[in-house]
Amino acid sequence: MTRLHVAILDEELPYPLTSGKRIRSFNLLTRLAKSHRVTYIAHRNADLDEVQTAAEALREHDIFPLVVDYQLPPKAGIGFYARLLRNVFSPLPYSVTTHSSHAMQRAIDRLVAADPPDLWHCEWTPYAQALRGRPGRWTVMAHNVESVIWQRMAEAEGNPLKRWFIRQQWKKFEQFETWAYRAATRTIAVSREDAERIERDFGAQAVDVVDNGVDTSYFTPDESVPRNPYRILFLGSLDWRPNLDAVRLLLDEIFPRVLAAEPRASLSLVGRKPPDRLHVEISKRPGVELHADVADVRPFLHRAGMLAVPLRIGGGSRLKILEALATGLPVITTGVGVEGLRLTHTEHCTVADGAEAFAVALLEAMRTPYLVREQATAGRARVLAEYDWSGLADRLDRVWQDAAGAPLSHPETGPLLPALTRR
Repeated sequence: MTRLHVAILDEELPYPLTSGKRIRSFNLLTRLAKSHRVTYIAHRNADLDEVQTAAEALREHDIFPLVVDYQLPPKAGIGFYARLLRNVFSPLPYSVTTHSSHAMQRAIDRLVAADPPDLWHCEWTPYAQALRGRPGRWTVMAHNVESVIWQRMAEAEGNPLKRWFIRQQWKKFEQFETWAYRAATRTIAVSREDAERIERDFGAQAVDVVDNGVDTSYFTPDESVPRNPYRILFLGSLDWRPNLDAVRLLLDEIFPRVLAAEPRASLSLVGRKPPDRLHVEISKRPGVELHADVADVRPFLHRAGMLAVPLRIGGGSRLKILEALATGLPVITTGVGVEGLRLTHTEHCTVADGAEAFAVALLEAMRTPYLVREQATAGRARVLAEYDWSGLADRLDRVWQDAAGAPLSHPETGPLLPALTRR
């Protein structure tokens, strides 16, 4: 195997491990840094207190962090709505325009001049824009097929004006992803389903699969802690719209049905950066508690009776489901929630779509906990066999080697979108 110099482009340094994307990035890239020289170019974390800690965590794993002097604009206030309005007239999705910066372009220029990488790796699809028009070999990590998420949000949105804007973003992402997946030396999907979609719908020729995974030595069962069969756990980043949509469904339609039938039921919401309005609402909801920005989610996974993942919007695959099964926690989810994971309904988890069916599944799990625990045992065996990070890092290593040895390409401006003047 050739030792490569790989430059990562990302929105932030992936630490602390408080989101699925950070967990994936950190676990894969720290393992690959044992075999390759890795430079991590990222915009400043939104939480400035994280930057120093994150940089130190990467250096401990022999990754060189290069923090770009640019912070992503907030998603609130008059300025946010002004940016949304301007984006109506842009050919690019909002996520791409706000993540494009002169500062990152200058950092790329400096690295090319001083220590040119063998391979560039875009750790999120919008960062392919930073390489538009630049010669070189590069990969793009499609944590989700972004246009699919926007399509599902459009289908779930009831407000006509919001639905119109979301549809605009959906179509813009379809165009952008068509360019990015075709221009990349190799595209990396997180599931076979996503890879097939990228090949079929976007015409990409070189697509690999590196699944999401779990640290199976960190997430383990704890038989000394008794499970409460009536405690429902929701786990996920609470600043991500698909998760907030799932929480809204739980609070408004699913949990009230459960509580009416089983007064002992309780719901724990655990996640990073919940909006202020959620704090206020939870204080008025019987049987519901919110735990924000916890340092370690394992105590919640060990004590709950089941993990509820009522996703209606999403893409990629859910790390939280893998983490739950690794600890032996039963999982109740939807077709969207289990999408991309090699898990089977009734064998490894329970799949229920629609608020009423989901509530019934939760109640059945409370009444027959031994049945869903048998599912969790089988699910844990599947996770141990197929989803450990070490094997997945080896797979990404092979993708990098193939990409670095591919013929040199020149990412064109592209027929679908004009060249942009970056901010």
